[in-house]
Amino acid sequence: MSRLQVVSGKGGTGKTTVAAALALALATEGKRTLLVEVEGRQGIAQLFETEALPYEERKIAVAPGGGEVFALAIDAERALLDYLQMFYKLGGAGRALKKLGAIDFATTIAPGVRDVLLTGKACEAVRRREKQGGFTYDHVVMDAPPTGRITRFLNVNDEVAGLARIGPIHHQAQAIMGFLKSPDTAVHLVTLLEEMPVQETADGIAELRATGLPVGRAIVNMVRPHVLDEAALRAASGAHRDAVAGALVSAGVKDGALLVDPLLDEAAEHARRVELERTQRAVLDTIGVPTYELPFLGDGADIAGLYRLARALRAQGVGEQDTGGQSTGGQSTGGQSTGGQSTGGQSTGGQSTGGRGTGRQGAGA
Repeated sequence: MSRLQVVSGKGGTGKTTVAAALALALATEGKRTLLVEVEGRQGIAQLFETEALPYEERKIAVAPGGGEVFALAIDAERALLDYLQMFYKLGGAGRALKKLGAIDFATTIAPGVRDVLLTGKACEAVRRREKQGGFTYDHVVMDAPPTGRITRFLNVNDEVAGLARIGPIHHQAQAIMGFLKSPDTAVHLVTLLEEMPVQETADGIAELRATGLPVGRAIVNMVRPHVLDEAALRAASGAHRDAVAGALVSAGVKDGALLVDPLLDEAAEHARRVELERTQRAVLDTIGVPTYELPFLGDGADIAGLYRLARALRAQGVGEQDTGGQSTGGQSTGGQSTGGQSTGGQSTGGQSTGGRGTGRQGAGA
């Protein structure tokens, strides 16, 4: 199983929520995962209802079975200071450069330096070992930039390695790129069953494949349950006003005639939504990438919701079989979501160390 799980997606698809749920799922049964963010939005802290994450690894949740989820907000300036100390032993000088504003200049202006530092820090966490020899983390999950930027973000090390022909920067960029293009990495794209997110996912997967980056899964988020059977869907699409009105009157519903139009409008909208999802799911099938599906959480992605999404991922094989690697096509393993509405409250599957979350499922995307 790939040890670095990169999660991207079009804005509004809920990629941060999915990344958090994936980290919880991979930590189940005593594992340790690190959830990192690289965009400086503090989306992870908001989801777990904890204070802003510092530039240090901090435990934020306990997974079912005693596993642990740690989190880190990678800061490019601090990562550059680490880099200067690690390769040039310039810890003190680096701090002096920071006071002069040179560090901020380098991470803001120098082409690609910021992305190299962010990806490099994540790869360092994946490769880090304890004194006993085992890996510090079983998995690292990265809440990465959106789909439109993900290929350039991950591939920038290749460009930097080409510019810097020799020296530590060249070797560091080459090492990072080698890891990112290996089976140890999987890049997942989060989507909704809507036309624009699905098209952007298809385009993103094509770009990743063209650069040799390993495609993992298309993760379909916020899948709504189908509450009407086929016959009801056909009825909702036709002219059945009189029949519905008669049924309401026969059932003794007060002011039933006044409810007919709103009910038929709701049913027709549901029918349109079901047809749209069928169409977009068929488009996803043509991309040749296996999928996971996650249910829509009506009450938003609170702590209980995150654990519920993690359980849904575990039910589809996360943590028990390959969760990525180079995509070779195939059919969806997600199928129809079994979800419905979030029940809120405290999770019975584990606990967060940060308190109750109040985020939306699509927030921080």
